[in-house]
Amino acid sequence: MRGRVLVAGFATRHVAQSARRAGYTVYAVDHFCDQDLGWYTEDCISFDELDELPEKIAEFAIRHPVDALVVASGAETVGTAIPLCGTPPAKVERFLDKLEIQRFFEGLDVPVPPLAEGDRYPAMVKPRRGAGGWRNAVVRAEEELRRWEEAWPDVPYIAQALVDGIPSSVSCVADGRRARAIAVNRQILRGGGESAHGFAGSLTPFSHPLAGEMIAAAERIAAASGCVGSVGIDFVAGEKPWAIEINPRFQATLDTVEMATQKSVFAMHMNACRGVIPAAVPAPRQVAIRRILFADRDMRLDADLSNLAPRVADIPWPGTEFEEGHAVASVYGCGATEEEAYADLERNTAAVRRLIG
Repeated sequence: MRGRVLVAGFATRHVAQSARRAGYTVYAVDHFCDQDLGWYTEDCISFDELDELPEKIAEFAIRHPVDALVVASGAETVGTAIPLCGTPPAKVERFLDKLEIQRFFEGLDVPVPPLAEGDRYPAMVKPRRGAGGWRNAVVRAEEELRRWEEAWPDVPYIAQALVDGIPSSVSCVADGRRARAIAVNRQILRGGGESAHGFAGSLTPFSHPLAGEMIAAAERIAAASGCVGSVGIDFVAGEKPWAIEINPRFQATLDTVEMATQKSVFAMHMNACRGVIPAAVPAPRQVAIRRILFADRDMRLDADLSNLAPRVADIPWPGTEFEEGHAVASVYGCGATEEEAYADLERNTAAVRRLIG
């Protein structure tokens, strides 16, 4: 084994799985502690609220001495005595604030949707902090903005001019000064309901006429950010590649990046923390898709989905209860073309639905 790492964050299965495959002994502090997280870790403990994380990490490190801490979403600013492999909290803080990201992009002179001021509509409204996009909303009039404010009182937000295009991202690794893109991804959004703009999956690689421009922009942004390790840049691929956000951590696209490139993102992350980045963008070997299945009603899942792995991940324990709209599991599809990958995804999704009922 290469070493002992503690992975901490709201959802860590994808990072823990990548670390285990890369030859590390893995431990995790995770909100869900799903079945398959246990397959890749020596031990894992759960938490309820994010403010519990620092204490949970400290307690866990006493029980299981580790060589390094690797953080996922929700744990980016946790400070501990464990050596961190990733972007330092003092550096990462700026990129957890979408207004600061806006200013950063403007300072780099990369295309970014301008802030919508006054009565400029339609606009995309999003909380200044938070991941996943599930509270993002398009507002087309003052009344709709007021309704959003009533739904999320006391939540600071920004409003950007709405731009047309396809949600996408570029996964990079960086050493604090240089960056290398490792994949271009299409982001799959929920597309309906109150969380229409919430993340619901990804497709890798995303073959788009602007892919080369997105790679160049992402490498410049990631290098200028000073981030270390895995970092993702979100775009809207429209009339130009509009830069949207920086994710200074492992991204939810990790699974499809690894399936498509057959390269270890965790290994590249650890190498970047040591100052080594890939010489070139890895060539994709196949097309991979991940789609998150959400509960269409309040439900209790009595079925055991573990026999469907590896076509399914983030596998809940039998007996887990879900509220309508909450994520249940991730389903995958792979193939030589997008058409083949989508067909595989549909077959695997149908198998899951048969078990769920």
